[in-house]
Amino acid sequence: MATHRTDAVEAGAALATEPGADEPVATSALDVRGLTCPLPVLKARKALAKLAPGDILDVLATDPQSPADFAVLCETQGHRLLHSGAAEGVFRFLIARG
Repeated sequence: MATHRTDAVEAGAALATEPGADEPVATSALDVRGLTCPLPVLKARKALAKLAPGDILDVLATDPQSPADFAVLCETQGHRLLHSGAAEGVFRFLIARG
């Protein structure tokens, strides 16, 4: 079942990191580009806490440590990392709240 985004990501900001037709659609979005560790993960954790279990958070980040940080966040907090990718220096993560 597809849902629509309730928080808009800046037009054109996702670049090649836009979701494909087979990817789930996020119910919320978080843009933490320009922030460095630990802020992207802290802001994502706060955003995930506001979501219902199963809701999906779409995160855009530029911190090079983000892939490892978001993997650890999901593993330790019981969330599922549905997608992790990068394009043009922007990392994109789809996280399902546990």
